[in-house]
Amino acid sequence: MERFVDITVVGAGFAGMYTIHRARQMGLSIQVFEAGDDVGGTWYWNRYPGARCDIESVEYSYSFDDDLQQEWEWKERYAPQPEILEYAQHVADRFNLRSDIQFSTRVVSSHFNESNNQWVTTTDKGDIVTSKFVVFATGCLSSANTPQFAGATSFTGDVYHTGQWPHEGVDFTGKTVGLIGTGSSAIQSIPIIAAQAKHLTVFQRTASYSIPARNDTIDHSYVKDVKNNYKQFRDANRQQTGAFGSNILRYDISALSVTEEERRAEFERRWEQGGFAFLSAYNDFLLTPEANETVAQFVREKIFSIVKDPATAEKLVPQQVIGCKRLCLDSGYFETFNRDNVTLVDVASSPIERITSGGVVAGNVEHEVDVLVYATGFDAMTGSLLKIDIRGRQNKTLSDAWEAGPVTYLGLNTAGFPNMFMVSGPGSPSVLTNMIMSIEQHVEWITDCISHIVSSGKATIETTEKNQDEWVAFVNAVADMTLYPSCNSWYLGANVPGKPRVFMPLIGFPTYVDKCNEVVANGYEGFVLA
Repeated sequence: MERFVDITVVGAGFAGMYTIHRARQMGLSIQVFEAGDDVGGTWYWNRYPGARCDIESVEYSYSFDDDLQQEWEWKERYAPQPEILEYAQHVADRFNLRSDIQFSTRVVSSHFNESNNQWVTTTDKGDIVTSKFVVFATGCLSSANTPQFAGATSFTGDVYHTGQWPHEGVDFTGKTVGLIGTGSSAIQSIPIIAAQAKHLTVFQRTASYSIPARNDTIDHSYVKDVKNNYKQFRDANRQQTGAFGSNILRYDISALSVTEEERRAEFERRWEQGGFAFLSAYNDFLLTPEANETVAQFVREKIFSIVKDPATAEKLVPQQVIGCKRLCLDSGYFETFNRDNVTLVDVASSPIERITSGGVVAGNVEHEVDVLVYATGFDAMTGSLLKIDIRGRQNKTLSDAWEAGPVTYLGLNTAGFPNMFMVSGPGSPSVLTNMIMSIEQHVEWITDCISHIVSSGKATIETTEKNQDEWVAFVNAVADMTLYPSCNSWYLGANVPGKPRVFMPLIGFPTYVDKCNEVVANGYEGFVLA
């Protein structure tokens, strides 16, 4: 295929789908390319056992169409992957979005042609599409991160990554499984794999904090209340730091301003309630180490009370700040280590030395396994972008522009790359929020901007190096006011060897939206329109 469109989009997850809908409303032609064979993005690829959203389902959904909000019925408080994928497919059907998407097609390159101010995008299928604008809706958690262990290719058993799970599923019955990692995908999948497998060996480098999700079938009376007031509910959520949880009771006081007895009673109530309400009791958990330690110690004590073997419990107890990595929600994670068929190996003290044909060698001990599962997360926020050969002015690659770490203005654009936009890019609130709320805000800003450029007869829009450097400094200054940068999280890219350490997401959704609106009101301040 060789053709011209107004907008080329890479990715058909929630961001790519909404971009189609908005472009059509504005009368703009669009071509979306998607590597998978259907819509869904993150929820298309991540089909590992127990995959589930950590934002409540009535919030983790589109708000742009009230009929859609009213007609869709969620089944669980926290929707599992199959239900979210079904929802994405429903949206694609309802708005006939697939006609503008080419599936099973991976974008190889996208180059800016300075002579005519157009982007030329090529795919692995030989497509060449020229467009005035290009939008990368590649997702923050879509590029699987697989550690390069010595001997990994010699392993003769089955190998899986939680982010690239077989669509037909995996049966672990009678298998001896080795699972590497104890982040969110591991915490969700370990209880289910352990219930199937003959034996499960978990290789843990860093212990994670996790609290009960308390997932259940959805409360229909609560859903009815939400649907009767959906606009007000959404508006209230948009005023929250993370764009969700307006119904969570928050005390605007320090954790240190109450007695230990009061504090513990509040933690107990929230532990039983489940979900992110647990970290919302007081206003300074992520501001001072002393306040943070009160909640961290409570969770550590819970782990010791759940895990029967003291030595195993000791390994599972995190020592870092709670919340500097995204807090995990679980369904029976710590209880799983009470099973006779589960072993925990601490690879912080006994590192993985190599993979053999039949197992994993850690601390000079070979653990024999039939199956290897990598639950090792993602090259977050930038990984999928940097896998594409993206070139701006003077043939400069995005990877060169981001050599010292990702630089953007508002997470939307990088200097030297005119008419190129990113949805929930580094420098925007993205992964610190309810992603669908962030996606909607970004897509609306981008499509409004494109419409403005087209209607005003301008050729290009791009930020400047000065503006993006000031923005990156601002994002990091905000982070440095908190405890977020205190641990080696994927927010900093610290989970990928050699990746520059830059705190990528901006903390605070409402202030970010205000800034984006202010930029537009001031004639796209911080951008150059030519």
